[in-house]
Amino acid sequence: MTLWVFQMLDISEQIMKGTTTVGLIFKDGVVLATEMRATMGNLIASKRAKKIYKITPRIAMTTAGGVGDAQQLVRIIQVECSLYEMRRGKTMSVGAASTLLSNYLNQNRYYPYYVQLLMGGFDDDGPSVYSVDALGGVSREDEIVATGSGSPIAYGVLEDQFRPDMSEGEAKDLAIRAVRSAMRRDAGSGEDIMVVVIMKDKYEESTVGGLQAPSAARQTT
Repeated sequence: MTLWVFQMLDISEQIMKGTTTVGLIFKDGVVLATEMRATMGNLIASKRAKKIYKITPRIAMTTAGGVGDAQQLVRIIQVECSLYEMRRGKTMSVGAASTLLSNYLNQNRYYPYYVQLLMGGFDDDGPSVYSVDALGGVSREDEIVATGSGSPIAYGVLEDQFRPDMSEGEAKDLAIRAVRSAMRRDAGSGEDIMVVVIMKDKYEESTVGGLQAPSAARQTT
């Protein structure tokens, strides 16, 4: 096995440490949720880390992995989507934005970004969520997806309770419960929970209390 392959395995292990992000599709849109703890080894480096970024008025991206790498990719894709809208007179679709991000990551696969990303939103084809890995692999998720060190626990909740016909409130509550479940068992996940709901005519971002707080969301934007 080559040194490059060992490096890729090490990158995958590092990306898995210290985050829980989830995405799910309900009948009218998409819900993305993450906790807000950032870690450096065993140290809690931040309790207010932002892990969901607004890319366009109807697209958002969750991040897991290296903070600097994730923020750089956010800036790149925000600029590319803005330029696309200026040139074409319409917003980029979720699938096109995910493919653009995938191509950029694949071009840099020998010097990869330490990230695992979810791109979710609403376009002319309806709601959708895509998972993008550090080497540029991209897959469209049909219903639910989770990334980060807490993802195995979050998946247990999502698989057990997800329904395709869920309402906005039910979908938001399920995403919060999935992240909270991960926070109870994953040392790298904690603090408050950030939730974004994207629908045809809506982009709503809110912050929900962590394990010590009730599940009512307070709107932040």
